[in-house]
Order: sequence, then C-alpha cells, then structure tokens
Amino acid sequence: MRVRKAIIPVAGLGTRFLPATKSIPKEMFPIVDKPSIQYIVEEALQSGIEQIIFINAHGKEAIEDHFDKNIELEAILHSRKQQDLLKQVRAISHMAKTITVRQKTPLGLGHAILCAKDVIGDEPFAILLADDLVDAQRPCLLQLIDFFKKKKTPVIALMEVPKEHTNLYGIARVTPDQEQDRLYDICEVVEKPAPSQAPSRLAIIGRYILTPDIFRCLEEISIGKGNEVQLTDAIQRMLAFKKVLGYRYEGKRFDTGDKLGFLQANIYFGLKRKEFRKPLIQLLKTLKL
Repeated sequence: MRVRKAIIPVAGLGTRFLPATKSIPKEMFPIVDKPSIQYIVEEALQSGIEQIIFINAHGKEAIEDHFDKNIELEAILHSRKQQDLLKQVRAISHMAKTITVRQKTPLGLGHAILCAKDVIGDEPFAILLADDLVDAQRPCLLQLIDFFKKKKTPVIALMEVPKEHTNLYGIARVTPDQEQDRLYDICEVVEKPAPSQAPSRLAIIGRYILTPDIFRCLEEISIGKGNEVQLTDAIQRMLAFKKVLGYRYEGKRFDTGDKLGFLQANIYFGLKRKEFRKPLIQLLKTLKL
C-alpha cells in the first residue's frame, strides 16, 4: 500500500497566459528563480514519491528537458568555474526518476489520468496538479499520504472557498470525522456547481491519493462538463463502492495557472528569501497604490 508513483498532468495549453504560453509551457514560468513545475516535483519527492509520471503533449518538451542532463551547459559552467550553478543544474537532472506519457487528445483531467493506467499498474498513486502550488511546513501531499497509510482508502485535499467561487472547483458534500480534526468522509462530489447548487464550500484542490479502481471508473463515465472526461465524475462513481476521505490540508495555496495567483506566488516566495525580503518590502512601501 506504499505510495511510490505520482502523476503530474502538464499537457494543458495554458490559454490563460497567452501570448506568453505560445512557445513556453506555463509550468516553466519561474516562481522567483525556479520553474513552478520544480516546486511540484520537489513536494512529491519530499513526500516519499520515487517515480514521477508526466502526462505531456506535443510542444511542451521543455518540461522534460528541465529534468534531463544538459551536458553542454554543465561544460560551460565548469569551464567558467561557476561551481555553485553547476551543482544546482546537476542536482535538477538527478532529482527524480521520470516517465513521460503523451496525452494525444486534450480530453480533460480525467482522460489525462487514464493515460497513465499502464504505468501505474495495481498500486496506489498520487496526483499533483501543476497549477496548485502549496507552501506548507509538512508537504501537502505527505499530509494526505499519512492518512492513506492509516485508513487504507483514497484521500483528497480540500480547502474552504467563498460561496461565490464554487463554480471554479469540484465541491464535496462531506460528513466530519468524529475523531480527527480537518478529516471528512466524502459523500458526494460535484464538478463546478453554481453557488446556489453547491453542497458545501469545501473545494477539491490538486492533490489526491487514489487507488487503481479509479481507472475503471474513468473508463465507465460519460463525457462531463466542458465536453471533457472529469476526474470528479469518476470519483463520484467510485463513492458507490469505496470510501473516499477528504482532508482540509494545512498550508498556503496559490493558483499559478492564474495571472493574479502567479504574481502573488512570486511576491510570497520572494519575501521568504532572505536576500530579497528587505528590498521587496522597501519597494512595496514606496509604491503609490
């Protein structure tokens, strides 16, 4: 029951960031000085994940290249005696064991997960969505894995959102656990309901621990909202025969697939850096807003 593999879907077109994403994957946009995708991979590795499965698409090879060895760059850094930079570059190429699976048709998140079925096999696995960057004392994914180890059943990350934003998320109807704070039994999940129809304000964010049962559910469901295969719909189907838990994770989350969220993440992580904190604060104080 150990969670060794993680799926990270990165095949999206990034239309919210056009024209910047016309030639650069949004996952490669830097948060201070690291591409956002590297933060996601680091969280997975800090949570005990051993193998990363990228669900990718044509034109986004830069993501794979980032985690590959660059012999020419390393040679240049070595010749210039830039040892600190050389160490960083080499560390990235040795960071994770990765596999890439192509999603040839953009049919949504559920379809992207289904593309990894043969690689996952018969073991539990994690999903991390690249747009959801979470800063937490204990990695968000590891918080879910801890409960999966105890309960031996799927666990999904939840956060409370304003009622008027429920149409932006999958929303869960839940029953609170009687013994564990922040833990819930999920009774129903609904993809992007209107505020008047939302069963709660608890939204699903991009961290999941699932079992292979989900693949059968993905194969059985119909096309859902947005004319796509929705992972939320498959989870709803799985609820008919399997218990699914929701955990209201501890940490601060940024939607880096959104322009405002991306800017907020850069400011937040910039302020956390000792060398940038003081000048950034001074700049913000001098701005006439």
